[in-house]
Amino acid sequence: MTAAQKHISVMLKEVLQSLLPEDGKTYVDATFGNGGYSQAILEAAECKVIALDRDPTVADRASELKALYGSRFEFKSGCFSRIGELIDEPVDGFVFDIGVSSMQLDIAERGFSFAKEAPLDMRMSCSGKTAADIVNGMDEKELADLIYQYGEERKSRQIARKIVEYRRHKPIETTTELAGIIYTVLHRTHNAIDPATRTFQALRIAVNDELGELKTGLQAAAEKLSPGGRLVVVDFHSLEDRIVKTFFNTLSGKTAGVSRYLPETHKEEQPLFNQVSKAIAASREECAVNPRARSAKLRFAVKAGKTEGITLKNKGDEHD
Repeated sequence: MTAAQKHISVMLKEVLQSLLPEDGKTYVDATFGNGGYSQAILEAAECKVIALDRDPTVADRASELKALYGSRFEFKSGCFSRIGELIDEPVDGFVFDIGVSSMQLDIAERGFSFAKEAPLDMRMSCSGKTAADIVNGMDEKELADLIYQYGEERKSRQIARKIVEYRRHKPIETTTELAGIIYTVLHRTHNAIDPATRTFQALRIAVNDELGELKTGLQAAAEKLSPGGRLVVVDFHSLEDRIVKTFFNTLSGKTAGVSRYLPETHKEEQPLFNQVSKAIAASREECAVNPRARSAKLRFAVKAGKTEGITLKNKGDEHD
């Protein structure tokens, strides 16, 4: 089984139905990963795809798509918060798949998963501060606040206290070491979410500044998008989805008040988006074969300037 076969892009059908790729247009896959969205867009129309990713390990997969599609595919290394400087041409559609990829989770040495013994790393870019740096260097209150805010973990104070007690004797170096500390506060239960999940999520978000990246990336994409262009986002937890929903609602005029997201030139003008979808869930069929899809939500918006209708066939359940 190849990497492309193993790593399934979540809500691929719904992404294409929301993006509506057309011949001759340019699209940006802001979170390339294993290239599932990029390849599907290239197959759907005679268009161009520019793919972005900060993870250096995706380079080989990007080279494979370059060999297949030539000038129709271009890869640029970097965070999607840098869309403004990385993309220098009009864009007809953006796709974001937010959060950690299954590829990163499956490679033990990346340190994203508590289920596999590995250095406590979690860096998507393979550079900068690690999760080990945070758990060994941050004071107890800051650590508790981080776990609560980014992990929505109610026992954050107890977990932070146990971490600080443990590191007095030795640094916390591995994923399983940290998970073991968490299990002294929260005990594992059969068929329930692993109690380490929320703390690991919080550390990963902090290491990679995921929420800050999302806010900046959405704003940059909205400004770069051509009139009538589509911005499609797939996210996986409430913190991300709250940001996406607020961003779309604010720039479509659904939220009262002047938006900090709007560039100065738009603050006294019409809303930036004239069409915004509700949240769309993955189908039951997809969730049955791809567990990662169970928590996924897709939202999309259409930039003002054109009035074509939105159609989304065979969609999953919808939510506000």
